[in-house]
Amino acid sequence: MIWRIGYRLLLWLLFPWALAHLWWRGRRQPGYREHIGERFGWYQAKPARPVIWLHAVSVGETRAAEPLVRALAARYPDHELLLTQMTPTGRETAQQLFGDRATIVYLPYDYPGAVARFLARFRPRLGILMETEIWFNLVEGCARLGVPLLLANARMSEKSARGYELAAPLTRAALGRLAAVSAQTREDAERLELLGARSVEVTGNLKFDVVPAPRLLALGAELRQRIGPRPVLLAASTREGEEEMVLDALARVRIEDLLLLLVPRNPQRFDEIAALLERRKLGYVRRSDNRAVSRDCRVLLGDSMGEMVAYYAACDLAFIGGSLLPYGGQNLIEACAVGRPLLFGPYMYNFAAASSLALAAGAAIEVADADVLGERAGELLRDQASLARMAQAALAFSRAHQGATARSLAICERLLTPR
Repeated sequence: MIWRIGYRLLLWLLFPWALAHLWWRGRRQPGYREHIGERFGWYQAKPARPVIWLHAVSVGETRAAEPLVRALAARYPDHELLLTQMTPTGRETAQQLFGDRATIVYLPYDYPGAVARFLARFRPRLGILMETEIWFNLVEGCARLGVPLLLANARMSEKSARGYELAAPLTRAALGRLAAVSAQTREDAERLELLGARSVEVTGNLKFDVVPAPRLLALGAELRQRIGPRPVLLAASTREGEEEMVLDALARVRIEDLLLLLVPRNPQRFDEIAALLERRKLGYVRRSDNRAVSRDCRVLLGDSMGEMVAYYAACDLAFIGGSLLPYGGQNLIEACAVGRPLLFGPYMYNFAAASSLALAAGAAIEVADADVLGERAGELLRDQASLARMAQAALAFSRAHQGATARSLAICERLLTPR
């Protein structure tokens, strides 16, 4: 009880900060200043059919949910699909993927009144929370109304588990109220059970079931044709501080005509990275300009959203950003699904299981730092036979771990079956 009162008091103390945060983030991403009423439980949309609700906080979780959303739509055509996000980029991704078949809104902040209005408005028959989205008042509100909650594609790193342990009473109460948990790996399942989760099953990672869109593969082929016959290294989803490290490392790679395809993770940093390239006097082209990539161009700046599959399809070798510095890495499964060899740094703890499996399969190589990144990239790009072996290993690795969608759908069917 004391923890719950303290949590609610903290939420109210943070209320002015929440409004300021939306305004501040809206300077670079205007979407943060839109649909603000939804953040507090006020909605215009009103369902006319029974609702199945899935929450995916941002872009990565929304893309991971794609095979499960499509399976639910096919299995329950008489239901309305409700998708919620917390970020404008996540909402935009949901619109791109499911705008013709789902209602898409923001999930409210975890204030009791906002949660109550959300649940009263949509009255979901089932709620699905993707990965590690555990909101204490939301879980309590669903339990009070009898809305079964599934924590799907759940992952729990050692670092995250230590954080949840700091609020152990709240964590145990929330996880204990979940109707089911589908965990990515046995290690994830064990950590969640230690924190209080029940009815935990290991179903695998939904991201292995995401099929690369033919439109994006075609765009990748078009980009590759525009680039021409030259080696291409992709630095995918780089984070703050990593772009300088990658550029320094590649300056020492002596490969004629090498092109760096550089894609920052956050769209608000596109202009910042363009300015960095100008300061370094590196010839570059922005993807958004749709211009030809000349032979003297050193960098193609991927300043677009929703085209990562195309970027993977256009490269010879991919480096996974967020891994040279302690950000936890990014999803590497998309690259494997299109058969691209991988390099990543020592900080892949948010994707520990997938990265370990990729290393064991021969689809990826871990590098200790940026200097080693440059060395290994140069070696591989000069060795077409090794690149080809790693590419085949990546495809085989991706296909060998499919099937999480069917296992997760079976849990949803069980929770939706009247008792």
